[in-house]
Amino acid sequence: MSGPLLQVDDLHVDFATEHGQMHAVRGVSFDIQPGQTVALVGESGSGKSVTALSVLRLLPYPAASHPKGRILFNGVDLLGADGRGIRAVRGNAISMIFQEPMSSLNPLHTVERQVSEALILHRGMRRAAARVRTIELLTEVGIPNPESRLDDFPHQLSGGQRQRVMIAMALANEPQLLIADEPTTALDVTVQAQILELLMSLQKKRGMAILFITHDLQIVRRMAEITHVMTEGKIVESGTTEALFANPQHPYTRKLLAAEPKGDPPSPAADAPVLVSAEKLRVWFPIKRGFLRRIVGHVKAVDDIDITIRRGETLGLVGESGSGKTTLGRALLRLIGSEGRIVYLGKDIEKLSWGAMRPLRKDMQIVFQDPFGSLSPRMSVAEIIAEGLAVHAPQLSPAERDAKVVQALTEVGLDPEARFRYPHEFSGGQRQRVAIARAMVLEPKFVVLDEPTSALDMSVQAQVVDLLRDLQRRHNLTYLFISHDLRVVRALANELMVMRNGKVVEHGPARDIFAAPQSDYTKALMAAAFAVEAAPSPEVAQ
Repeated sequence: MSGPLLQVDDLHVDFATEHGQMHAVRGVSFDIQPGQTVALVGESGSGKSVTALSVLRLLPYPAASHPKGRILFNGVDLLGADGRGIRAVRGNAISMIFQEPMSSLNPLHTVERQVSEALILHRGMRRAAARVRTIELLTEVGIPNPESRLDDFPHQLSGGQRQRVMIAMALANEPQLLIADEPTTALDVTVQAQILELLMSLQKKRGMAILFITHDLQIVRRMAEITHVMTEGKIVESGTTEALFANPQHPYTRKLLAAEPKGDPPSPAADAPVLVSAEKLRVWFPIKRGFLRRIVGHVKAVDDIDITIRRGETLGLVGESGSGKTTLGRALLRLIGSEGRIVYLGKDIEKLSWGAMRPLRKDMQIVFQDPFGSLSPRMSVAEIIAEGLAVHAPQLSPAERDAKVVQALTEVGLDPEARFRYPHEFSGGQRQRVAIARAMVLEPKFVVLDEPTSALDMSVQAQVVDLLRDLQRRHNLTYLFISHDLRVVRALANELMVMRNGKVVEHGPARDIFAAPQSDYTKALMAAAFAVEAAPSPEVAQ
């Protein structure tokens, strides 16, 4: 067949809302040739995922409609195909990898059942043959000992393993086109690098085309031959990846390319006192087996760690998922049980009761990774932010509490008039600002920031980093910043601690470690995080 494999021509997508039609995609056109990698990039709400979902007709109908346009695959209009026709294409000729494998995989079905399902439905394979092919696919995507993982459920796999299972499902029927919708957003830098290498090697081996949806331009630079930049439902710039990065024309493209967090973190005073410290901190989780649930071992999430954080300082805590970063942060706040010594402002708080800890909660706050999951959907923003004040400052009148809510929202750059709205009415970046305002309204001294930028667009990441640095300067805040994104850590941290399997493998000034990491593990993290910055585009590499 000559001509494009996929041709999107003047696509429009509308959604029916309470206030009328919302135009999510407006006049989008692009082609994908056989074996080619094409990227759609843009921030959340730009329309890139809606465009991708339209290809397979996965949007919620009848709320979504296509008033105009065509999507041709091998010359056949998918928008005009009947139910049987589109089902023949889905998971067969065109497959899709979704952003969050934990919510995309069925939690009640085993790995074998989910991968083999596509083979049984589309190929008519018997279960025995499908089982053999499933093992081959899991081997191909790099799952170790695949036979032993067939009966596992999604929650028993790591994030990287879940994403590999998703890729195995997508490749089961050897598609001509693979749509990858933010497939590496929530993954560690090393796992992200592995997944990208896997996709490129599988593409080369199978000769399939890839439509890559992402907001991370560094990944685009590494993966794509052609890039289309989207904003407000329209493509505003297109071209070869090399040319687009070398000479962006549209102001929005230039804004995206300049969005990486930059600058240096505020430095603490030379004589700044120690605010938080821990000695021989240990958090072990028991492993119980058998009918009587006897303890047969322990998961050593945090294993004899010493840590010191000075007033006004930011300690960056990095490492892969499962290294113990979040457990360490929660242990320092006494949100989970631990052994060892935890000292806050010279006072040993490890043995304090929950009641005795309560007055200190005002000074020790946490901002979680997922603002949508940590904000109550049934409470307005004003109620969410004021909740802590009701507990820790009961003497305030309703008017005084509202004034503090207004002040907190103003500090994080949100319109105070929006305080009567609910979390679902805000973007991801705005919700994270609400979560930060909830912590800052209590005027804390120590804040644990647990992956606060991992799910955000690059430009929003830069805005949140600038906000955190500004708040730190104004209030002399102390941060424990937990992240797997080393580019963000580099812009925020004075000190850096690298964790692996519950232990510290390297610790020192952030600038020194970024310039010359000592441990092999830190070198591997740095190489995975910054390789895409130095990597040429696919056309240059070829």
